[in-house]
Amino acid sequence: AGRKGGDRKKAVTRSVKAGLQFPVGRIGRYLKKGRYAQRVGSGAPVYLAAVLEYLAAEVLELAGNAAKDNKKTRIIPRHLLLAVRNDQELGKLLAGVTIAHGGVIPNINAVLLPKKSPAAAEKEAKSPKKKTSTKSPKKKTAATKDHLS
Repeated sequence: AGRKGGDRKKAVTRSVKAGLQFPVGRIGRYLKKGRYAQRVGSGAPVYLAAVLEYLAAEVLELAGNAAKDNKKTRIIPRHLLLAVRNDQELGKLLAGVTIAHGGVIPNINAVLLPKKSPAAAEKEAKSPKKKTSTKSPKKKTAATKDHLS
């Protein structure tokens, strides 16, 4: 039942089967070689590759937007930092991470900002503001509840 050469099927990688760009086979090899566990299930490298690919795509999309905001076509470490720190979930994930040549998020404490000039403060005081009532409408008090019953 041995086959002769020539009619061999083209190999289909697990990455292609899973519809991923990240290498499932390489990640599986790293999981085994790293001795994270005695045994590694067949689905583990596929799942891990999918998660890593999603995270990479998310960071790259946000960094690309940051680069576009700065009128640049190339993503630099600064754009990666801005993308990660301005996103709440990624910021929490990479809270203890320092990005080399990333810089810092622009932030000036309100106390350090210059005081408003007297003319600007006067102008703001004159502008009509909406009067907000302290009572919420149609709120029933204890007296009206007694009156209704």
